[in-house]
Parts: sequence; C-alpha cells; structure tokens
Amino acid sequence: MLTCLQCGEAFPEDQEPAASISGSLTGDECSESYFLCGRCSSYTVLVSWDLFLDEEQVSTRGPLSNGEGGKKVELIRQCAEPWDKKCRCAAHSAYFEGMLD
Repeated sequence: MLTCLQCGEAFPEDQEPAASISGSLTGDECSESYFLCGRCSSYTVLVSWDLFLDEEQVSTRGPLSNGEGGKKVELIRQCAEPWDKKCRCAAHSAYFEGMLD
C-alpha cells in the first residue's frame, strides 16, 4: 500500500497517478509516478527500476511540495507518450536531465 510521505495518509488502491514517465538509463528502465495527496496536497513519487541484469526495484521519494511536484507533473504532461522509455522529446530530455541512453 502506497502512503503519503508527508502525512502518512494511504492512497486509495484505485487512485491513478497525476503523471508518470519512463526513460531508459544505462540499459535499465526507470519509471516515476507522481501521486498527489488529497489530505495534505503534497506529492509522493513511486520509483520503479526495471534492471536489465537484476530484479525490479521499487521505492518512494518525497514528499514534494505541491509547487515542486506540480512543475514535474506539468513537464511530464508536455510529452504525448510519457510511458515510452525510448522517447527523446524535449520533456523527456529535461525530466531525465540529459541522462537518457
């Protein structure tokens, strides 16, 4: 169960992320999903690494303020296919800070 890293509120099981993006970095796929807490309005980020030579690793990071997380969500939404790890649009490049392979 995913919980808000700011206030501890559990996110509903059926809650969709505000935005998600995937990118290929050094042969591994990194996916990040931003969840906005309805209670405290902060973001929790669910990070998933699909490692080429190992098992998938899942972690969380945050909390991010509504302003900081909102900027990342806006950036992700600039891409028509944020789930495409091979996309090299301006939004993907900016989000992953030029680290895509």
